[in-house]
Parts: sequence; C-alpha cells; structure tokens
Amino acid sequence: PSDPANRTPNPAMVTAVLFDFDGTLADSFPAITASTNHVRGLYGLPPMSEAEIRVYVGLGLEHLMRTLVPTAPPADAVAAYREHHPTVMVEGTRLFPGVAETVAGLHRRGYRMAVCSNKAVRFTRALVESLGLAAYFPEVLGPEDVGRPKPDPAMLVEGVRRLGASASEAVYVGDMAVDVHTAKAAGVPVW
Repeated sequence: PSDPANRTPNPAMVTAVLFDFDGTLADSFPAITASTNHVRGLYGLPPMSEAEIRVYVGLGLEHLMRTLVPTAPPADAVAAYREHHPTVMVEGTRLFPGVAETVAGLHRRGYRMAVCSNKAVRFTRALVESLGLAAYFPEVLGPEDVGRPKPDPAMLVEGVRRLGASASEAVYVGDMAVDVHTAKAAGVPVW
C-alpha cells in the first residue's frame, strides 16, 4: 500500500495513471499567455509575461481571469478567453520531451490512463487529439464533467471510476500544489 502521506504508491498495485495536462504533459503556457493577454487588452490592461501569468495558472479559468483581469466581469472575461483560445492553443502547446514515449510505454504495459485538467474539457480533448495522444487517453475530464475544478477531488474520483480502478490502484501525476491537494483529497497517491 501507499505510505500514510499518500505519496508513494506500490507500483505492483498501480493499474491506472491519471495526468494533469498543462505543465505536466504539455507546455501550454504560450497559448495561455496569448489568450490571457488578449483578454487583458480588451479591458485596457497591459500584457504580462509568460512567467508572470504562469504563477496564477492551475486553479481554473475563472480564478485566472478574476486575478489577472480584475476590471472585467468574470463571466465576460472567461467568455472572451474561450473565444480567443482556439486560435492559439494548437500552435501554442507542445508536449514536453519524453512524454509521447512515456505514455506509449505505459499503454504497452497495460496501464489505463486519463487526463484530469482544469482546462475546458473541449480544449483538452482537442489538444490530446492534435498532439497524437488520443489513442492512449480514453478518458479526458475537465471541471464540466463534475461541476467543480480542482482542488475539489470530484474530477479525480470520477476519472478513477471511469477507468474501472480504485483509488489505491491509481496514481495522479501533476506539476502544481493544486494537484497534490486534489489527489490527497481524492485518496489517490500523487507524483
């Protein structure tokens, strides 16, 4: 079994691997930066650097817009971002080195895999497809699937369920503190 801190799953028990998307599988920060700055420009705010924006990514789009476009009604800022994002998301997103090979290797070994991301699920699905990963990820989940973004554990709980696994048979791979908090709340070991 995993340790009490929920960090080290027993590899012999792991049958399912769930991944965060942004910052874990792919570098999508150029696209996120472009769309965020587009919305900031609509509300008369100057552009921000990718490094500045990166700090605020991870808690969902509404949080990002409330924080970085404080002069806009949040729903309007989210709508403007979602309208703009398809124009930059494919060209502004690249897999990290080694991801394609790692995911293919896990698939060959029989691991069931899913993506659980706070990005709008339609965007994540389109990117998984365009990056050549769709055959490996039968399940791609977003906040729309459970009604709440991470750190609420519902997305991971649902992802584990869809993969036909238990929390003790799964591991969640992420890159931010929100991923750690989400996994711990879902009772899923996290890397």
